[in-house]
Amino acid sequence: MAKYALIAAGGTGGHMFPAQALAEMLLEQGWRVALSTDERGARYAGGFPAAVTREIVSAATTARGGPLAKLAAPFRIASGVLAARRSFRADRPDIVVGFGGYPTVPAMTAARMLAIPRMIHEQNGVMGRVNSLFARRVHKVACGTWPTELPDGVDAVHTGNPVRSAVTARAASPYQPPGQGPLHVVVIGGSQGARILSDVVPAAMARLPEDLRPRLRVAHQARAEDQDRVTETYRAAGIDARIRPFFEDVPELFAQAQLVIARSGASTVADLTVIGRPAILIPLAIATGDHQSANARPLADSGAALILPESIVDPDTLARDMLAILSDPDRAAGMAAAALSLGRPDAARRLYDIVTEIAA
Repeated sequence: MAKYALIAAGGTGGHMFPAQALAEMLLEQGWRVALSTDERGARYAGGFPAAVTREIVSAATTARGGPLAKLAAPFRIASGVLAARRSFRADRPDIVVGFGGYPTVPAMTAARMLAIPRMIHEQNGVMGRVNSLFARRVHKVACGTWPTELPDGVDAVHTGNPVRSAVTARAASPYQPPGQGPLHVVVIGGSQGARILSDVVPAAMARLPEDLRPRLRVAHQARAEDQDRVTETYRAAGIDARIRPFFEDVPELFAQAQLVIARSGASTVADLTVIGRPAILIPLAIATGDHQSANARPLADSGAALILPESIVDPDTLARDMLAILSDPDRAAGMAAAALSLGRPDAARRLYDIVTEIAA
């Protein structure tokens, strides 16, 4: 009978994309796989293989929302735990793997109650709240970013962040340094977009030299409410830009890019290093524990990326840094090579090996 893995992941691309990568690997090896998430997480599960069963759980947090939501949260969590426990008794997983986020709480709690083998994977350079809660209550902790700030007394193994098959298919794609032809630039703010990128990036590109702007080919992820003004800024500057609230073809865009301007979420950083592209990273200032800065630091230290904190980023500064990369092919190529040196395209395999060890 096929082994059965239950993957629990929260409702953002940062949790869901590495979970998807592990699910793909498990299916390839003949496992049955189910995904446990909430309604928000289900919106990011479209890329999961059809063979993965979806289980929508009741999840909540007492850390956010108004007074009524906080009062209701313990009851919603308890309801989710009871539902997960019933599910596990009916069809017991060989292992439960948590990727963080509040929707993982019911599955991880039920797995502990029923003594089911379990592990967690932390994507960011600072462990999230939910993973910290379970770090001492699982059989193994795996980390995507290294080093990762861990709770006292917790040991972990560095696997890297698993990337989807669409990314591994473009691993180490040949990099075309900026020359005299078109210059492909990707602007992406994580799975939910980023207002600051819509505020700063188009204005920065409009400040680039007049002879360079017509050569730009920009793919810019912008929230729906920002699309019109972003489109107009690019149009007025004579820049060819494609603006979308969400890009399905991010791996292909990265493979074509001479430069990526992005947040430094764990999945974005993993994709950049597996494909190997230079970047300007603008970490999310309000990220828990400033984990996006921790994610970006290895790239900056290796020369693969420039970090511009939100506190100092403005159109003039960003235009200066963009021009420094796009006008220097040797530097751009060196940054791409440095990014590639940090990549772990085998992260899903490394994680799979740990899963099979614990499940045995």
